Amino acid sequence: MKIMRKNLRYSVVVISVLISLMILPSCEDFLNPDQELNLTQDQLFDDWYEYRAVAIGLYGLQQKLVEQLMVLGELRADLLTVTPNADADLIEIYNFKASKNNKYADPTNFFKLISACNSFISVLKEKHPEVLDKNIAASNYDKLYGEALTMRAWAYFNAARIYGKVPVIHESITSVEEIEKYLNSSSTFIDDVNIVFGRDGFYNDTTYKKPITLEKQFYDLDMVIRVFSKQLEQEVKAVGVNHYIDNNDKSWEVTVWNTFAWHALLGQMYLTSGDLTKAASHLNAIAFTTSDNYRYQLSASLANGLWRNIFKDVDITEHIYVMWFNKANQQQNDFQRLFDIRAPHQYMLKPTKSAIHLWEGLWRGYNLIVDLAKPELTRLSATSPGMPGDMFRGYNTSYQYVNNEVVMHPAMYQSMLYFKSQNDVRSYTSMMEGVDTVVYKYSVDKNEYDQDANFIVYRAAGIQLYLAEIYTWWAFERNGLISTFTTNAVNIVNDGSNYNVLADRSQLGVRGRVGYTGTYGGIQVGNINYIHNPFTNQVTGYTNLTGNLLAKQLYLEELIMDEKARELAYEGERFYDLIRVAKRRNDPSFLAKKVSAKYPAGQREAMYKLLLDEKNWYINIFD
Repeated sequence: MKIMRKNLRYSVVVISVLISLMILPSCEDFLNPDQELNLTQDQLFDDWYEYRAVAIGLYGLQQKLVEQLMVLGELRADLLTVTPNADADLIEIYNFKASKNNKYADPTNFFKLISACNSFISVLKEKHPEVLDKNIAASNYDKLYGEALTMRAWAYFNAARIYGKVPVIHESITSVEEIEKYLNSSSTFIDDVNIVFGRDGFYNDTTYKKPITLEKQFYDLDMVIRVFSKQLEQEVKAVGVNHYIDNNDKSWEVTVWNTFAWHALLGQMYLTSGDLTKAASHLNAIAFTTSDNYRYQLSASLANGLWRNIFKDVDITEHIYVMWFNKANQQQNDFQRLFDIRAPHQYMLKPTKSAIHLWEGLWRGYNLIVDLAKPELTRLSATSPGMPGDMFRGYNTSYQYVNNEVVMHPAMYQSMLYFKSQNDVRSYTSMMEGVDTVVYKYSVDKNEYDQDANFIVYRAAGIQLYLAEIYTWWAFERNGLISTFTTNAVNIVNDGSNYNVLADRSQLGVRGRVGYTGTYGGIQVGNINYIHNPFTNQVTGYTNLTGNLLAKQLYLEELIMDEKARELAYEGERFYDLIRVAKRRNDPSFLAKKVSAKYPAGQREAMYKLLLDEKNWYINIFD
């Protein structure tokens, strides 16, 4: 029997403490996963579908992390804030005062996933020791092993980004109960349910219990990256079982950990640690792939009004790894409850003013009358003043304006922007009276009761923007002079012209894909850089960066971070982007200034001072 997506429902079953494995039944029982089983070890893993069912159980555990990842990655940053409806847990996160019983700060779901991965990895090593031999051709068991190792590394990486440090859950610890005992122990822990598998050649010979003493350890983020990047590089033969060969559903390919997602995680890890060369190597393996007609370069398939399709369904030309949800299979999440203003949802989180200004302060189709000799005389062309608003990524996709649950029509929205551009304060304030701002990205084309938006872990535009960030700073020596790749960074964002591909898959770039083309459509970094009023587009000043490469790089980095905000807002990465840039600059005020700006005037200075201390960037529950 083939496992079809329409029948899939993630579920997890815990069996005996002796082996502490998380399992689902195989084949026909797999399609009825609500039953609980208590199997002996001899009954487990008799055929392929039992292995696959266990792996699906791991994905079910991973699903339980999505609200936590989004809230911690966005609410602590500058693009998301609370509404008066926010509950106590969200307010704690917003104020950087998370208590240990805060559901978003609770590490339990990370521990569950890590311990389940430990179990599955141990079983694969015992039952299929060929996964440890790189000289043996990769099989589906190797691909499952790669999925489990990658998922576990991802769990550690995200936990370390949240908590600053994370306890090392040794592979012999394979249940949450053991983890609790381990964490509550002194500096050592006796694992008395450790199972040792003796081997006779290729097959197992004996199985026996051998208690071991474990030293309680914690890894900080740098150590997590060192340990798990090495493991992923050295131990993984292949990643991702190819289910669509059986079921003709190619979306399976990006809803399990796969080779491209493995590259994305390693690229993200190396970028976080500052190893730009290794990061670029892995990210370019995605950006320059020739599979499926250059699938992860940014073409017209999701251009302009089609951009919102990224959030409506699984798309293998954009999605690299996405956690799939579906109401029909009773797989739902809390995103609509948190964001949606329609009953029965609670509308507890909403965009910040700075987030809205990033979309609404973007202009296209304008011209400047430039005076190079006297740049202070440069002005906006009266005949080509441009059009405001990121119409494809911003309004009606990433956010909406709502009044009494009635959404502002896009034509009215454009009228409001026009009134702002003309400084017609009376007209646009009248239009905005009683209006609330709503995150819409997880409600696109969904009714009130769906609650099953996918959570995108990695997608093509995110990889391209990581590369743009790398090329901003990557430099090399040529004939005694330092050369940079900043042109590549600009091209990735603007038009994708750094790629040389087939004419039928012409690249558009991150901004070009949504219509920002022409002389002033893309980001620009030069000697003279003009400053515009975001609401009228009038030139208000300029900066002169002539001869100052570092200042140009810092300015380009700022523009890329703004572009990431427009492209990837509310997808869970914003806070870690700010941390990474602040650390690269050795300047915590970069993060403190951006995040504190969203707080009320009476709280802003205190939050700024709080965030100058890097320790407060983490939820320090393991201190």
